[in-house]
Amino acid sequence: MRAHLDRYLRELGSARHASAHTLRAYGLDLGELLEFLDDRGLHEPSAITPRTVRSYLVRLDGRGLARTTVQRKLSAVRSFLRYLLRNGVIESNPAVGLRQRRGARHLPTVLSEGEIESLLGAPDVTTASGRRDHALLELMYSAGTRAAETVGLDVGDLDLARGVARVQGKGKKERLAAVGSYAARALRAYLDDPHRPSPRPKPLRAVFLNARGGRLTTRSLERIVAKHVLAAGIRRHATPHTLRHSFATHLLDHGADLRSVQELLGHAHLVTTQIYTHVSIEHLRKIYELAHPRAS
Repeated sequence: MRAHLDRYLRELGSARHASAHTLRAYGLDLGELLEFLDDRGLHEPSAITPRTVRSYLVRLDGRGLARTTVQRKLSAVRSFLRYLLRNGVIESNPAVGLRQRRGARHLPTVLSEGEIESLLGAPDVTTASGRRDHALLELMYSAGTRAAETVGLDVGDLDLARGVARVQGKGKKERLAAVGSYAARALRAYLDDPHRPSPRPKPLRAVFLNARGGRLTTRSLERIVAKHVLAAGIRRHATPHTLRHSFATHLLDHGADLRSVQELLGHAHLVTTQIYTHVSIEHLRKIYELAHPRAS
């Protein structure tokens, strides 16, 4: 069974260009399935029945996991079983007919425009690290880039004169992200900084560097954002992805159309972008309740 899983993960990485993060998540989720099957003496894919899959789902439910986590693990199982069927390892898909569970709808955390201004002003730009952090925050809010897209940028990906950056998103899909004038100025100041660390050979063209000259990691980026959120006096939990959520919501608040926001975010499907319309509507509702004499 493990050999089939290893082949599936290799195909996921090569044919579907899944990221290292996605491959790791699928490997962990499906590793749990294999342990479940092994506990029941089921060592061949052909031994998996619809009852087996339902029993596994009951076990997941019994662990008190979040509905979104159960849904993610079930999606991984479905995908693996489709792979086995497609390659003739099993004759029928035991997950067919198993209804996908709806997860509870959670609106993303979005910072107000005032909070964003405080956050962007938090880094101490009299220091080299502060100038780097300022450029990071300005870029993420200006372009709506994901954490991995941000730290993965090379100098050659930036065209600051045109105000664009070439980013590699999910599935290794490339897109052009908009870079506003504030972000462009912050990036120029950082890249031209004589105190910017000298890049080590491997990340020679990396935009964002750590103190030793290596490419910044997503984990380091999370710590940087958390540090400046605290310094800005923002009392809510915020991550690099919060800046992306805020980017999209503020665009809609100021009249951008949904299709344009979809393109800027690099979403494959419009339905993924539509969550931000709910956030924007919630914002408008609060304004209405505060301003309208007969709102409440």
